[in-house]
Amino acid sequence: MPFLRKEGVLCADDIPLSTIAGQVGTPCYVYCWSDIAARYQELESALGSVDARIRYAVKANSNLEVLRRLVELGAGFDIVSGGELERVIRAGATPSNVVFSGVGKSHQEISFALKAGIGCLNVESVAETYRIAEIAERLTITAPVAIRVNPDIDVDTHPYIATGMRENKFGMPETDAFQLAIEIANDLPYLEFVGLACHIGSQLTEIEPYEDSLDALIELRSRLLEEGVTCAVIDIGGGFGITYADEVPFSFTDLGELLSQRLLQDIEVDVEPGRSLVGGAGVLLTRVEYLKPATRTGYLDFCIVDAAMNDLIRPALYEAFHGVEKVNNTEGRKREWNIVGPICETGDFLATARPLAIQEGDLLAIRDVGAYGFVMSSNYNSRLRPAEVVIEGDSWTVARRRESMTDLLNLEEA
Repeated sequence: MPFLRKEGVLCADDIPLSTIAGQVGTPCYVYCWSDIAARYQELESALGSVDARIRYAVKANSNLEVLRRLVELGAGFDIVSGGELERVIRAGATPSNVVFSGVGKSHQEISFALKAGIGCLNVESVAETYRIAEIAERLTITAPVAIRVNPDIDVDTHPYIATGMRENKFGMPETDAFQLAIEIANDLPYLEFVGLACHIGSQLTEIEPYEDSLDALIELRSRLLEEGVTCAVIDIGGGFGITYADEVPFSFTDLGELLSQRLLQDIEVDVEPGRSLVGGAGVLLTRVEYLKPATRTGYLDFCIVDAAMNDLIRPALYEAFHGVEKVNNTEGRKREWNIVGPICETGDFLATARPLAIQEGDLLAIRDVGAYGFVMSSNYNSRLRPAEVVIEGDSWTVARRRESMTDLLNLEEA
């Protein structure tokens, strides 16, 4: 566990979170690097029996310090924009260890990726394939591509993060992927067909959908081999779930066993973990500004804090659950508080009906925000985005300073 109590105070490794808040201020994201590293090494060990490459999904948490440390562990990366490619390059990654996914790659992004020496472009439509072929020919660069398959598999997750069903914008049906792979191999000389990819959703806690999608990819690969089309790589995506409340996600060991059972020795497999590596390693520190207890039956008790939906949008966007606890574990009478921010939206809440004994000035920790926390933050209401801190053992560093109003206004002219 990355966050434990020592003498009643919630700590990250050896450092009290109250110390971080006192020196950096709130709101503030804190990441425990030792937990991220342990999760990475656990996954690496679980995949030891297959020819696997770990491609960390940058969209989960793109802090440069986190990326730099992942490079040192040997991670490759899964990106979805030219900006993310720039980030991983600045963090020290080799572009050949990067996979570029996403349905809307621009001319500029494709050119940047090819000139940088991208490891693979995962194509999601015929139109995108032709665009890459045109740009590759103009640059006289052979573009490595894989086809993202949409296997129409229903998964138990929020509909906004389900990506492998026919009503989703991602990928293409297996029949279309089969025909396109043959065309790439035979008729598009500036494209190199690398393999097949699939990503069916995020925050998945059951292994069965991965069994179904992997079987679909293996069957499609077999059909391509019969047509003389080489298919060296299968990319199973990511989306592996974590525990926010009472979920019981499958383990990395379960995933390793599945791949070992299904894959032949001549297949390389790409795995794209994001949330499962960094989600549990982060907290958002926020301080109580005001308490607004209900004075009439039927009204709610509100705890107004200095963090808001612009800092952590998951509860407002997905009705996502995040644990909330006091950093200093003092006693008192508990009420079921609704933890809300100062933004002028009724949807500006971080947690609802949490039994807490709190008072103004208390420091709270919102749990499991290492993924899709800061990276989805905004400046709504002209609020300044928080600092990010990385902790390891008894040392810590401000990996991103708190924004200033000068930062916010520098791009505008008046």
